[in-house]
Amino acid sequence: MSPNSKSLTPISVPREWEDDALLTFEQFCTLIQTPPRTVRDWKRRKVGVRWRRLGKTGRIYTTVAEVRRFVYGG
Repeated sequence: MSPNSKSLTPISVPREWEDDALLTFEQFCTLIQTPPRTVRDWKRRKVGVRWRRLGKTGRIYTTVAEVRRFVYGG
């Protein structure tokens, strides 16, 4: 592998995370190693995980169970 190429790290959701725990949009992007712009496009097209807005903060969240479903296809 050349020094300039990135190595791929497998995506995994830690087993100790509770299914009903929440992840922010930013945490999700980091976990799945995908740029926010791509995830915003998925959200607009209703692809991937389901997002929820809590309160009037403007922040969106998804659950760990949704992330597991997305990552592991189950």
